[in-house]
Amino acid sequence: MTAPPIYRRVVLKISGEALAGEHGYGISAEIVKAVAVQVREARRSGVEMALVVGGGNIWRGADAARQGMDRATADYMGMLATVINAMALMDALEKHDVETRVQSAVQMQEVAEPYIRRRAIRHLEKGRVVIFAGGTGNPYFSTDTAAALRAAEIEADVILMAKRGADGVYDSDPNANPTAQKYEEVRYLDLLKGGLQVMDATATSLCMDNDIPLVVFNISDPYNIQRVLRGEKVGTFIRGGK
Repeated sequence: MTAPPIYRRVVLKISGEALAGEHGYGISAEIVKAVAVQVREARRSGVEMALVVGGGNIWRGADAARQGMDRATADYMGMLATVINAMALMDALEKHDVETRVQSAVQMQEVAEPYIRRRAIRHLEKGRVVIFAGGTGNPYFSTDTAAALRAAEIEADVILMAKRGADGVYDSDPNANPTAQKYEEVRYLDLLKGGLQVMDATATSLCMDNDIPLVVFNISDPYNIQRVLRGEKVGTFIRGGK
């Protein structure tokens, strides 16, 4: 008998790069469909699912800023890219009979609801998947920070950080160091002290201050989300600083 999920409400953070697949740019229909199937199965198990999506497969504001573009303008363009990804995920989810709402921190009422915390929670309670787009709605903040913020606001039990090609947190870059050691569990404080590049310092501090655990895992395995939700040892579990 399959074990029941140990979490009631989760935020699934998907990077834009994960949606690009092997091409590294744009949206892979195959990847989006695979994510939709995993989210559908999570919903069927009774877990309330909220998604936060990045936009790096379409536009990277930080890179554009380094090339001379105004940083705020570059970041706003990145927020628009996350809405494109959110709409692609919404389409895939609804094709798999999952009722979905996109809420954007940057208002564009023709394609998405504005982000309203109480409305988002009500959607989740009614069994709908909510996709948070537009980051935090402010420049200079990453979509990792948006995931931490939304998780705190909707009182999520955990953040699931889905990576493509990375199966957890290592003490050094495993691509450059073949002897790099993977952590099964690590504290947020250790991430900050060691400079481990899991998420930016703002997002890490926000998770630590609000005692929100995080699981970093590889989304390429089609069963990993289910395994994480059942509490199996998948990827790296990150907990509070105490």
